[in-house]
Amino acid sequence: MVSSAVSVADLRVERGGREVLHGLTFDVPRGAVLGLLGPSGCGKTTLIRAIVGVQTVKGGTVTVLGRPAGSPGLRRLVGYSTQTPAVYADLTVRENLRYFASVLGAPGGDGERVIDEVGLGDTRDQVAGTLSGGQLSRASLAVALLGRPELVVLDEPTVGLDPVLRQELWELFHELAGRGTTLVISSHVMDEAARCGRLLLMREGRFLADDTPDGLRARTGTGDLEGAFLRLIAEREETSA
Repeated sequence: MVSSAVSVADLRVERGGREVLHGLTFDVPRGAVLGLLGPSGCGKTTLIRAIVGVQTVKGGTVTVLGRPAGSPGLRRLVGYSTQTPAVYADLTVRENLRYFASVLGAPGGDGERVIDEVGLGDTRDQVAGTLSGGQLSRASLAVALLGRPELVVLDEPTVGLDPVLRQELWELFHELAGRGTTLVISSHVMDEAARCGRLLLMREGRFLADDTPDGLRARTGTGDLEGAFLRLIAEREETSA
């Protein structure tokens, strides 16, 4: 078995003639909960797109579960939830999950399992177009969990959710990791960073840090991760001045 779920080496991406990811290199062990943290526009979504194999890259390599990112054989092994809900508005939650389960070749009844896992049991027969923003986000997450993928990549999965539901979803994420699933989760909310086992802090297409939450606090001498992030930015600016 390949020890790394994701291996990225010297990844460079250009968009609109401008380089937006600048030679990123990192590995994600299997079963890890990796957080990609940073402000909007720092390159998190572009990096996630490269991992799932839908982003054209200028240079470097991205290997997922031992295969080049985007390989056809990864289709059933990688779950991906985008910031924009990816369900059909004219179908019910149950119908959406049944459809996507058939496309992915997921086991029968898997749609019901993931509906319950993300807390949508009371809305399973509700048309997706009538769901709240938070419910739509959970429906997209349910799609990403179909078939029990080995790697789950989530782009801002808790945006718009209330604190109780966010807590429940993070418990689910850690439960999945306990079963051996690898999770890569992006967020711009620093208080969510403490829930990850490891953090990649990003700014302007580069990594400011690669460490655990406790390691970042100790390194920067701060009591919270938002303070740590601001301290790292200040250090980078002093170095480049």
